[in-house]
Amino acid sequence: MSNVFYMPPVTLMGPNAIQSLGAELASKELKKALIVTDSVLVEVGLVSKLTDELTAHGIDFTIYDGVQPNPTEKNIEDGLELLANSHSDFVISFGGGSSHDTAKGIALVAANGGHIRDYSKGVHLSKKPQLPLVTVNTTAGTASEMTVFAIITNQEDETKYPVVDKHFTPIIAVNDSELMVAMPKFLTAATGMDALTHAVEAYVSTAATPITDASAIKAIELIVNNLETAVNDGQNRAARDAMQYGEYLAGMAFSNASLGYVHSMAHQLGGVYDLAHGLCNAILLAEVSRFNAKQVPERFVDIAKAMGIDTAAMTQEQAVNAALEAIDALSEKVGTKQRLADLGVTEDKLAFMAQNALNDACSLTNPRKASLEEIVEIFKARMQYATPYKKAGEPQPLL
Repeated sequence: MSNVFYMPPVTLMGPNAIQSLGAELASKELKKALIVTDSVLVEVGLVSKLTDELTAHGIDFTIYDGVQPNPTEKNIEDGLELLANSHSDFVISFGGGSSHDTAKGIALVAANGGHIRDYSKGVHLSKKPQLPLVTVNTTAGTASEMTVFAIITNQEDETKYPVVDKHFTPIIAVNDSELMVAMPKFLTAATGMDALTHAVEAYVSTAATPITDASAIKAIELIVNNLETAVNDGQNRAARDAMQYGEYLAGMAFSNASLGYVHSMAHQLGGVYDLAHGLCNAILLAEVSRFNAKQVPERFVDIAKAMGIDTAAMTQEQAVNAALEAIDALSEKVGTKQRLADLGVTEDKLAFMAQNALNDACSLTNPRKASLEEIVEIFKARMQYATPYKKAGEPQPLL
């Protein structure tokens, strides 16, 4: 069976990488950008790093800053309206996964017509390339700046669904670690655990290949060795740089091998309860991995080794358990090991979410098939975990 590998043709990476973007755009004769971002990044002045670069190269822009933490169909519709009214000829996303996913939806529908939901009933359904898209990433987690995935919320029926389309791949991705040093602790932790989830799920996916395996294993190594430092010392440039490479490698892996039940279940928590995506993944990762390890234990032995565990004197079962314990331990250290019950999740919604999770496209490549009851039991197992990181009433961060 043949495989196809998708990723951006150009990625600018490393400290101050954004300073090379203007020249890249000028060479493509792009005239006016619709910048898709959120109001917080505008208010704190981070977006000016982008707008200054555009202005210096004679590129005009209009800003749409209405992106929500779990981007909605309406965010895309509002962005499409501003795109048309501003006569922009390309789109730039600035931020984390929420900004990138919204921008992808805008660029795809602008070129192909219809509604973003039309492209969620299969994979690679668009007929034409999207409007040129450039992604400037400010978090080390979602890898949405380079993947073929976008996750959109339908607020009317409390569902969150993935759109998978090869035309989502941007023409240029930017990962500038200097844009990440100001990330708050919780956002650093949640996005970092999101990246770890991408790598683990891609490595055990039924669609994994030697290329995605290599990307996933290196991503796990980088994330495990640097996430705690990045959380505790956000100004640590070496840790920030390593995390951006780790999340990008994880993106390379899952964009081509897809994901599994952690993501399909996390999507439902986001759709019903509007919870932060990375936090949901962090809470579910070890428990879903426990379920999957019964099918592919040898893969979790490899994951244990990538996490720095000496498995030489261990049985396979001991190595698997060590990997699962290490995942939970890292989550606890960075503050994402929380109880779903403390986040407002109630048992009366579990069956509804479990059914939608099984219908989610990410479930197709999970290595072990689950029943509705088994998905409900995984949710229940994570209803009772302690030490919430955030104080009650604090807003969820953009992911």
